[in-house]
Amino acid sequence: MQLDLGPDSRTQTLRRAQAALIERFGRIIRPPEKRRDPVWVLVHGVIGAQTKTAASNASTDTLLAEYGTWEAVAAVSVPELEARLHRQTFPSVAAERLKACLNAIIEERGSVDLRHLSNYDTAEAMAWLETLPGVARKNSAGVMNASTFERRAMVIDGHHRRIMQRMGIVPARADTAKTYDTLMPVVPGEWSAADMDEHHLLLKKLGQTHCRPRRAQCEGCPVRSDCPTGRA
Repeated sequence: MQLDLGPDSRTQTLRRAQAALIERFGRIIRPPEKRRDPVWVLVHGVIGAQTKTAASNASTDTLLAEYGTWEAVAAVSVPELEARLHRQTFPSVAAERLKACLNAIIEERGSVDLRHLSNYDTAEAMAWLETLPGVARKNSAGVMNASTFERRAMVIDGHHRRIMQRMGIVPARADTAKTYDTLMPVVPGEWSAADMDEHHLLLKKLGQTHCRPRRAQCEGCPVRSDCPTGRA
């Protein structure tokens, strides 16, 4: 017989962290008009490795404005794409991945269209996306959560993963997929897709200010009381 161990304490930790982060940084809510088409979000993620969000936004918008359709972008040569992706940290890698990803969708679906994912549950949709070249867990969750799909999926970047590790909510050294798989079952059940999006954006803000990669600045951190690393 399996014992009922009651609610996971990490769920309450996440609730307290969310409240503390909102108190410190204010609300960070993505308005409806900022939710982009799922393909736009996918492209943004595929080209965005180690690149600031504003630069990836500009690159994604420029590609669509210049070529008109994602099918036309898929037909462009890798060298030409690389030139158009000069804002990206790794433009050659971004160009190769983007062309491969778009052509894989065309081969599977006949055009660059992700509307079929609306018929899948979130886990199935993410699994399908992760079969595409250059698409890993962060990007598949982003397509589900940050686009017009607005699904309950936690987007986890390097800041988010590092903070969850230091707070003891996920195992130390967990990669993005392991962090996602560990975190999702303990996310408060009342959190909507928008709450998860805000949580991610708040943790990103915390990672940029206090919970730095090489040396955490724990003094004054709003979640220090719930963080074993900070208390130590």
